[in-house]
Amino acid sequence: MRPISLHLVSLGCPKNLVDSEVILGRVGAEGFIVTPDPETADVLMVNTCGFIDAAKQESVDQILELVSHKEEDPAKRVVVAGCLGQRYPEELRAEIPEIDAIVGLSEYSRMPEILTELVSTARLAHPVQVSEPNHPAYSEGSRLRLTPNHSAYLRISEGCDNPCTFCSIPGFRGRFRSKPVEMVLEEARELIESGATELNLISQDLTSFGSDIDGDYHLPRLLGELDALPGVRWIRLLYTYPYKFSDAMVDAVAQLERVIPYIDMPIQHIDDLVLKRMGRRMGEAGTVDLFRRMRERIEDLVLRTTFIVGFPGETEEQFGKLVDFVREMHIERVGVFPYSDEDGTPAARLPEKIAPEIAAERVERLMLAQQEIAFAWNDRRVGDELDVLIDGWFESEQGARLTGRSYAEAPEIDSRIFLPDDAGAPGDYVRAVITGVEDYDLTASPVEGA
Repeated sequence: MRPISLHLVSLGCPKNLVDSEVILGRVGAEGFIVTPDPETADVLMVNTCGFIDAAKQESVDQILELVSHKEEDPAKRVVVAGCLGQRYPEELRAEIPEIDAIVGLSEYSRMPEILTELVSTARLAHPVQVSEPNHPAYSEGSRLRLTPNHSAYLRISEGCDNPCTFCSIPGFRGRFRSKPVEMVLEEARELIESGATELNLISQDLTSFGSDIDGDYHLPRLLGELDALPGVRWIRLLYTYPYKFSDAMVDAVAQLERVIPYIDMPIQHIDDLVLKRMGRRMGEAGTVDLFRRMRERIEDLVLRTTFIVGFPGETEEQFGKLVDFVREMHIERVGVFPYSDEDGTPAARLPEKIAPEIAAERVERLMLAQQEIAFAWNDRRVGDELDVLIDGWFESEQGARLTGRSYAEAPEIDSRIFLPDDAGAPGDYVRAVITGVEDYDLTASPVEGA
């Protein structure tokens, strides 16, 4: 029997991307062929996102796109994985009967045998393979990475125990489960050996790491262990939780050589009443105090946060307070999302819903306020000398240029730094000086003799 070929489309967040890399690594180890061409694949799979309405719609659209290939070749098999499949398996099967299998988050270790059975028998005895998502956090080694060689995501835990009323993630990702420290370190070593010099730590909640094992928060210790690994250059924190960001965490970011001063910390709002309705554990006073302590003790700190506007009951005054907070704190990176009801969440049952058009208008107003801050910050950065990690090439009206990032830019979500096409190669760290601004992006030139 010839090898089974698989075409996989990965949607959603970096955590989903790691899941896709795990799936590809598992099937590749069993002799499957991974192909970018859906026309030549036996199995067409989409790793879906099910977090917010826009992501759900994108996932459904992609499922339908893959299903359309069965019109010309009925032998193709369409498989749905990921959060949308975990969350709505029966609904998806009913609405899109052309789906051949739905595989839940806890079944990825069995993916090779599921796909083999599907291709060999044409129909699974149980097309829905979804179970409770509370399996222990397992090793994600031997992944087939989809990121550039020099940059990798390192997931340190799974699930979430935070009581945010707007969030559906605990319902389909399960309770919070940490990986053992040695498991994380072994995965980090493997990623470094594969060429990664930038490790981007991800989780639903990085700062809770270890708390489910013995009640203590072990992220500072883990960062110290990662910092000592030969070959790593940048360690970046993506998604920390303010309530648990201790003085030990501030010290770790401030003092460890390879833990860069970039902290992603979604705070969602600043008004105490809105935060209370959101189920957040830190109010305005604690947030302001934490931000100021981080600014005082972490040199050259870059903060990224996200906000939800239009939460049920949010008044114009409360929204205005959020705009003022953004201006006063000069937060470098901000993402803003309009609130939307999520099935099964406490917030979905709250009264005083905000009209979508009002929420959309508030998104625009807050982003305009942030734009002023971001553009002014970019202007101040002209003349700065820093290390730029080259990601690849970018074609534009100006011709081919290299694109890269400093420590202040996370992959995929932040702006870019453009360099001349002869400045280096992907994976190189180039000492460069910022020479100009292109809206949110920057231009730079290598420092001679550096």
